[in-house]
Amino acid sequence: MAYRLLKAILMPLLTLLFRPKVRGLAHVPHNGPLIIASNHLSFSDSIFMPLVVSRKVTFLAKQEYFTAPGLKGFLKKITFHALGQVPVDRSGGRASEAAVATGVRLLNAGHCIGIYPEGTRSPDGKLYRGRTGIARLAIESGAPVIPIAMFNTDKIQPTGTVVPKIMRVGITFGEPMYFEGDSSDLQYLREVTDQIMKRIQQMSGQEYVDTYAVKAKKSGLNVENSEEND
Repeated sequence: MAYRLLKAILMPLLTLLFRPKVRGLAHVPHNGPLIIASNHLSFSDSIFMPLVVSRKVTFLAKQEYFTAPGLKGFLKKITFHALGQVPVDRSGGRASEAAVATGVRLLNAGHCIGIYPEGTRSPDGKLYRGRTGIARLAIESGAPVIPIAMFNTDKIQPTGTVVPKIMRVGITFGEPMYFEGDSSDLQYLREVTDQIMKRIQQMSGQEYVDTYAVKAKKSGLNVENSEEND
């Protein structure tokens, strides 16, 4: 209910202000399990992309966003719930297994899952190495993967910016990708993930960096003291 209400309120306003240029939306099926895999330039990716998709998009978000104290934490919690985000522990190890299990459960129930394979926002507009959780989700659920390229969201809302800049946003949806095989084969999971990232790179035109975005951030790339999302 909250998701539909928020979308009904935001869609006319954001469409008027940001005039989304959308391509390939016909590739997105209206029902059935689906994984939407996008590059990640800004927090606003999680607003603009679901805005143009007719069905609800559920993101697997860090559980810390749902447990922050105080009024700010409360507002953040209800905002993430309204945006259709589900809290998961992504700290690694058994927690990562639980996150994948949650994703597979949602997909088996016919939901549409939104994922940023890079694991966090790009610190510099480049496309970074994808994490293999998306490959496991695709293989274990049998759900198709729709690659997405977002454009200009890093300029509309740079990291740390609250008030967005008014300019046109671009969203391109690619053709579905299907995968099957052994989800316990680590090399195969890497190959599948790299295929997805290559497709996103071809669509977005971003420079690809074969390292994780988190590692780049820890190296001090323009994001010191910034808050990560997704």
